[in-house]
Amino acid sequence: MSERYISVNGEIIQANSLCIPASDLAIQRGYGIFDFLVTVNGKPIFFEDHINRFYLSAEAMHLPVLLNKLSLIEAIEQLMQENSLPNSGIRITLTGGDSPDGYSIGNPNLIISQSPFNYPKQVLENGLQLITHEHQRQLPTIKTIDYLKAIYLQPTIKAAGADDVLYFFNGKVTECPRANFFIVTELNEVLTPKDNILHGVTRKHVLNLKGYTIKEANISLEMLASAKEAFISSSTKNILPVTAINGNGIGDGKPGPITRNLYNQLVQLKGISF
Repeated sequence: MSERYISVNGEIIQANSLCIPASDLAIQRGYGIFDFLVTVNGKPIFFEDHINRFYLSAEAMHLPVLLNKLSLIEAIEQLMQENSLPNSGIRITLTGGDSPDGYSIGNPNLIISQSPFNYPKQVLENGLQLITHEHQRQLPTIKTIDYLKAIYLQPTIKAAGADDVLYFFNGKVTECPRANFFIVTELNEVLTPKDNILHGVTRKHVLNLKGYTIKEANISLEMLASAKEAFISSSTKNILPVTAINGNGIGDGKPGPITRNLYNQLVQLKGISF
């Protein structure tokens, strides 16, 4: 395989030659942001949404971006051309920058990387099992690089025989570490938590799918027991059904018809074929 390239502060370099100073706040304090998007047949999916969210996260974290939006898009397109990976994941990372005292924001480093990615086939039948955990992410509306709790919980998730964790706080369900969460109620309404979450790009488009009442709402832990269906959404997972939470089955324990319909609408919107 030929050498892969990355973009660092607007310059294309070989991926294995990346050098970030140890004094960068991303290393010193885990301070930084990122966004992640998928390309299918050379086309970035929901490109503008991801770019806009990246700049909103940067502004919220007081991090200046070296490139404006047009220049950033050009840098991503140049990287795609260099790597020639039509089906891929692209990560845009903005670090806290080289800090003189390990605490003050420096000049951020803008790193764009690309790796092969293909949506897995026939994943809809493989329902996910989740466990719940009380936790509220810091700065939840910002896509930061802080995944401390999610990584810390990996042994717990594995020991429970689950696939992922679903956060809740003060009795209200929020999100999974890398995905948004939805339930289908007994009235066939599709609900997703509205507060203290990351507003996912895929979530935004699911909210606009047709045929059902799909809306933001507070979801209590108690509502999980009566949910007919549940699913998660993300850029890399599209829509995946949740068939059990804390060992308790959701609905009949199988992917439901509304989840299937929304999945089909979403992959069609993205232009994905299997």
